Amino acid sequence: MIEPGSNPATGADAAAAAAAAALKTGVWGGEPAPAGAAIAAAVAAPAPPPVASLPGATAGWVPTPRRRLGDIVVDAMWVPRAVVEQMVEEARSLGRPIGQLLLDRNLITSEQLGQAIAERFGLPYLSVRQADIDLRAATMIDTQTARRLRSLPIAFDDDTLVVAMVDPGNIVALDDIAMLTGQRVRPIVVGDDDLEVVIKRVLGVDSEVGAVLEQIDDLVPQRLEEEDLRETTDDEGPAVKIVQSVIAQAVERRASDIHFDPVPDGLIVRFRIDGVVHEVTAVPRQIAGSVVSRLKILAELNIAERRMPQDGRVGFNIDGRRIDLRVVTLPLVDGESVVLRVLDSGGTVRGLAELGMNPEAEARLVRALGRANGGILATGPTGSGKTTTVYGALQLTNTGDRTLITIEDPVEYRVPGVKQLQVNPKIGLEFASGLRAMVRADPDVMLVGEIRDSESAQIAMQAAITGHLVLSTLHTNNAATALSRLVDMGVPPFMVVSAVTCVVGQRLARRLCDHCKAPAELPAELLGGEPGTMVAVFDPVGCAKCADTGYDGRIGLYEVLEVSDEIRKLVVTGAGADEIAQVAKEQGMQTMREDGIQRVVAGLTSPGELARVAPL
Repeated sequence: MIEPGSNPATGADAAAAAAAAALKTGVWGGEPAPAGAAIAAAVAAPAPPPVASLPGATAGWVPTPRRRLGDIVVDAMWVPRAVVEQMVEEARSLGRPIGQLLLDRNLITSEQLGQAIAERFGLPYLSVRQADIDLRAATMIDTQTARRLRSLPIAFDDDTLVVAMVDPGNIVALDDIAMLTGQRVRPIVVGDDDLEVVIKRVLGVDSEVGAVLEQIDDLVPQRLEEEDLRETTDDEGPAVKIVQSVIAQAVERRASDIHFDPVPDGLIVRFRIDGVVHEVTAVPRQIAGSVVSRLKILAELNIAERRMPQDGRVGFNIDGRRIDLRVVTLPLVDGESVVLRVLDSGGTVRGLAELGMNPEAEARLVRALGRANGGILATGPTGSGKTTTVYGALQLTNTGDRTLITIEDPVEYRVPGVKQLQVNPKIGLEFASGLRAMVRADPDVMLVGEIRDSESAQIAMQAAITGHLVLSTLHTNNAATALSRLVDMGVPPFMVVSAVTCVVGQRLARRLCDHCKAPAELPAELLGGEPGTMVAVFDPVGCAKCADTGYDGRIGLYEVLEVSDEIRKLVVTGAGADEIAQVAKEQGMQTMREDGIQRVVAGLTSPGELARVAPL
């Protein structure tokens, strides 16, 4: 139970008095109040006061609504009264809270809902993302509890724990936190979106690493040598906890790669999310060697070998999902670097229609897939979504009346109805030997994870010529370059033009966050338009929904090249990629950049992102 304090009404009355003064004078805590906001509760100023100094409830406070939420929203001029009354009736019929319904219908923001709730209960509202959070308070409960209760301890006020809550009327949540922490508690109000951002920030990798390091200070004597720590392999040791925490956070944040980069002071841990690398935490020197050793043990690498690159793989089950990691070590000047590629083999395969190609490009690819034989290639740099594309194409051919076989390293998606073969270099099962076996196994459709060398390229092209539909990926900058690349790899030009029917070039661009993107204007000539005119676009801003990045997810930019007779002649005569691309454009191919310009004008991505992934 919540510990009793002084008169419960005292804190609420103080908050109400402070709020009334704020409305009368136009200031709150010495800062100007937001213009036009008829909110009686505390609204976070640009430079918020210390959390513990905020007025509000005392320990033992009992939630007592002062006004109806709908009236507060109307008085603040956020939503017309007629609309609010309609929403109230709908909320009653659905049995849902009026505030959540207004939020779901995009009539108010999460911040506005938080301010209205604060006014209703006579409590201060805090923009918690800008507040100075006390990690000692925040880490008194775990991430799961914080999300379940939609509450987070954020500061100490003498002997009282200040708890940021989305719903201060949830007295059960306050009781739970009081019992879990053994502290007297008092609430302040935060927005739901703000709370989620802070939970990820405060209870994420950095805080867990810090907690482990506090244990090390207690358990490891100062005289212990760095070499002793490096060789520690205890399954319950601090390195194990750090590695598990980093991997779990990477999966939760949809990271595609995890980097453990050596620096003189230890390791910097970085995640690649939506194609951009973000620093998430640092591992000090005293434990860095042990963390690297733990990663090498998991991947079954030689922990004593620090002078040569090594690679391996390891699998985890995280929240019921199978996660495979490809592990690569590199001996650098400051120490060993370890990079983990995260592969969610339990993920759902996207159909071709879900990839977001423009209708003409998709129609070109579907025509190629409708043939009984031929080679279809997806091209682009690492992390451009090539595997997703070929699996989407494979799904279109997975009709149950054909035999589909894949060879991959590793198998990234498990697909019912498809025979999937995993490359295993340790026993001599490479792409080339696996391809030879696949050709003899009566396939109709073959998927080759990647064409890596001359031998596998020639076998794949021969299979495409001899009655099989072959899907594969290739690392090139654009679709036209793929044909020249195959010739450079030693495949005879006549075999390339006989086998390849279609090439997809692609990139992934970050999608603008729909909740915060801001309208802007740009000279049309920068996007290939008429000089002297302006075009409406959108720029990234950053909000709680997108973790202040301005982007949420990614979209594909595509170009689909159909190999025509004219293009075949160019390849045989040794024409360059630029000449091939020019002819393809004349025959109707839309380039990746042209596709990207359309996405910019449609408000799906920004001009800056287009310049990053598909420059002129």
